[in-house]
Amino acid sequence: MAHASRILVGRDAELEELSSLLGVAARAGSPAGPGVHVLLSGDAGVGKTRLLSELAERAQGTGWQVYVGHCLDLGESALPYLPFSELLDRLADELPEVVEQVGRTYPDLGRLQPVRRLLGATAPESGDADRMQLFEGVQALLEALAAQTPLLLVIEDVHWADQSTRDLLTFLFTRPLNGPVGIVASYRTDDLHRRHPLRRQVAEWSRLPAVSRVSVGPLGDDDVRTLVVALDPAATDSEVTHIVERAEGNAFFVEELVGAVSGPDRWIHDELADVLLVRLDRLDDPARDLVRTASAAGRKVTHPLLAAVTDLTDDALDDALRQAVESHVLVAGEGEYWFRHALLGEAVYDDLLPGQRVRVHARYVTALRSGSAPGTAAELARHARLAHDLDTALIASIRAGDEAAAIGGPEEAAVHLEYALQLLADPQRRLPDDESPVRVAEATVDALLGAGHTERAVRVAQDALDRLPGSCAADRARLLTAQAVSLGMLDHTEYDAVSVSTEAVAASEDAEPPLRARVLANHTQILSWADRREEAEQFGLEALAMAERHNLPRIASAVVTTLSSADRTRTSPERFRAMMPAAIERAVVSGNIGAELQARFILARSYEDEADWPAAERAFREVVRRGEQLGRPWAPYAFEARHQLAWVYYVGGRWDEALALLAIAVPGAPALPYASLDAVRLSIRQGRGEPVPTRIHRSQWEVDGIVAAFSSATEIRATSSTVAAIRAYDDALAALTRAWGPGFAAGVRLAATTLGHLADLVAAADTPVDPAALAETADRLVENAAVAVRHHEDGPAWGPEGVAWLSRVGAEELRLRWLLDGGSAPEAALVAAWRAAEASFSSFGHLHELAIVRATYAAVLRAAGDLDAARALADQARAAARELGAQPLLRALGDVPAGAPTEATNTVALTGREREILALVADGRSNGEIGKQLFISTKTVSVHVSNILAKLGAASRTEAAAIARRRGLLE
Repeated sequence: MAHASRILVGRDAELEELSSLLGVAARAGSPAGPGVHVLLSGDAGVGKTRLLSELAERAQGTGWQVYVGHCLDLGESALPYLPFSELLDRLADELPEVVEQVGRTYPDLGRLQPVRRLLGATAPESGDADRMQLFEGVQALLEALAAQTPLLLVIEDVHWADQSTRDLLTFLFTRPLNGPVGIVASYRTDDLHRRHPLRRQVAEWSRLPAVSRVSVGPLGDDDVRTLVVALDPAATDSEVTHIVERAEGNAFFVEELVGAVSGPDRWIHDELADVLLVRLDRLDDPARDLVRTASAAGRKVTHPLLAAVTDLTDDALDDALRQAVESHVLVAGEGEYWFRHALLGEAVYDDLLPGQRVRVHARYVTALRSGSAPGTAAELARHARLAHDLDTALIASIRAGDEAAAIGGPEEAAVHLEYALQLLADPQRRLPDDESPVRVAEATVDALLGAGHTERAVRVAQDALDRLPGSCAADRARLLTAQAVSLGMLDHTEYDAVSVSTEAVAASEDAEPPLRARVLANHTQILSWADRREEAEQFGLEALAMAERHNLPRIASAVVTTLSSADRTRTSPERFRAMMPAAIERAVVSGNIGAELQARFILARSYEDEADWPAAERAFREVVRRGEQLGRPWAPYAFEARHQLAWVYYVGGRWDEALALLAIAVPGAPALPYASLDAVRLSIRQGRGEPVPTRIHRSQWEVDGIVAAFSSATEIRATSSTVAAIRAYDDALAALTRAWGPGFAAGVRLAATTLGHLADLVAAADTPVDPAALAETADRLVENAAVAVRHHEDGPAWGPEGVAWLSRVGAEELRLRWLLDGGSAPEAALVAAWRAAEASFSSFGHLHELAIVRATYAAVLRAAGDLDAARALADQARAAARELGAQPLLRALGDVPAGAPTEATNTVALTGREREILALVADGRSNGEIGKQLFISTKTVSVHVSNILAKLGAASRTEAAAIARRRGLLE
């Protein structure tokens, strides 16, 4: 007897909340509310899919269109944009005219069509996909559908989503959609361990104004009883009670337990996996074997592929499928089947013996490789790997990587290609005649750079060099120049980019012109990064001549861009900006995207240097847009432009826009770009009074000075003692000196920030400080700033930012000494210094720092007795702080809005279960011990503990217990 509920029990509140948020109650032709999207979360089996099915029926009943896309657990064989390929497949079948109309404007949208991604299909168009065109094409497609009737798009199981799918969802969540479009993305909360890439992504999505969250919790005991009786009216009271105790409010577990208890022996297994497999035991042998075979495909399998991997006749296959569907093991769709719940498919697959798994996957390999059933290279690579057919896995992984790169999925491409390189480490592996290990290594480095994994690109190139036979100088030159470019993007490594590039130049001396010109062009770039301008010009002219002689326009454009960019600090801003459009145009015409991004980025920096914020914003935004178009938001100059644009927004006080731009940076993103972007985000959060870590991205300080420069300022301002502030300053100074050398320009800002925070700490100190030691520290910081000024005497004049921070050094030094002397009536020099600082920051245009300067200047004037001027400045600072939501500054000004958050608040939104677990954590219990005491799984306890740590801002269980005791959270 099969048991699957068609009634919705205990979910009325969630259904109404979803309907209200999405405007589903509105009928076609009526306003459907704003474009609100929903993140639907809950543990596996809790009832998310059932709830979404009910929502879909309600939406369709009021005239809405409903489309569903699924993310699949394909492990390392990720297929970019899979749920959107599923959507496009259905639309191409049901509404081909709409797809064709949108496709004419956005032709790269066609790359998502499943038929274009199958083995044996026509090779993809040459060149990378225009990722932004693809994203905008999906948006246009949704809007075209919504122009007819309201549209509900459901993306299920986003915890399995690939990076490209998450990026596309971010794009849709942050763009206003024309027409009534609602998107619901569901995910498992119990799968989101602390380092899961979706964990932080959900937090960033939740900050977007168009995104709401709905959580599906366990059913209450009464609801479970209702569901049990609905499923099996013959269940006895003891059986119902037993099921309530075992199910933990999980609707899927309830159904499976009811199915077990209603069997011939009316007996419930002790192990949940055995409960899930009860349905399998009730099938006959052919149906049982069919289900086991289907489990190796993942959640979903097509009918042709299933037929190809079984030895059943058509009639026997139909009989076996009918049994599986009627027993609620499989669900039938249009030409495909999937498990009623992912947990059931996982249990069936886990029950296979190792040898069975290998043989089943081998049958899939045979079917896919022979073309007897349609499938993708990524699918073939996965099955071949699990079947231990490593030669097939190698070839399929290379093709899957190339295909992922072609449709703007560098992250997925890197995964496939790195696996191929792992296989190539075995000398038994063989490549086709038209392929080579060096080409695969170059493609892997390119994918890693496009995905932002610069350090890993260096390691991949080095590993390939170590494995390279010594006879081929050209291959060595290819790998050396790829490694040198990667090294040049890092500030501090064990290898020297110029030395590696010089070796590449020597190795390429007798190479064919295309390779020789590329090596020389890269060497020019690396010399330019190292500020060796005369050498860069010498090699650049040689590379340019060779490129033009042999008709290599992409290389020529790269050289022109590098040489033009080097003129930024050697000529006037006006002349430089007049030169750059030609370099940009040349790069565009030649198709050299890297050169184009570089030229646009350097142009934007020239506007930033002069504090021309509107022009800088436009220029940086264009670089970001181009990076997104190519599916390479983490690529060189693309992510740097995003960082700089976010900083422009930060300076201009457009903090919400900056946070939206930075939403792409989530754990699981490339480490260096993530740290760079997150450093800006943490500056904003600190400015708003949100807690920040005490040590910020320290592992990346040695790699990129930008991370150290931004993170250290936030760290310094987060310290609560002068000793800790000075230690943080010294750590940052050491790291930045190693990265940029002595006398780096950012040292002025670093010194000013530290002097200011030391003064704030002295002003607020409850205990005496050591005036002599702090005065000595002040002397050292002022001298360090002076070193930076002297180091740049022969360079261009300091722009508004440098002038502002330099004036701040002098003002903060005098304030610190004034406070150390007792804070009596200030001298005229102190007032004059703060007047100059206020004027320079007004010219600079940094809204938050200007407000801080004005608040401090007001305090100085108040001490000097000029109350009217102090009041006017304080009012200006207060207005800016309110606009920014800068709560710490408002508190410093004596203006704390009712209900504003403070760091010392005792109010923490812990659930009853979380408080229960927190108390046991404080008692020193392990997750396993807590699970046994509360009759829940260890994995569930782990998820609760992670949530508790995040809510309390604690780094460990011990710290969480201490915070809980301090805030009175433990009874």
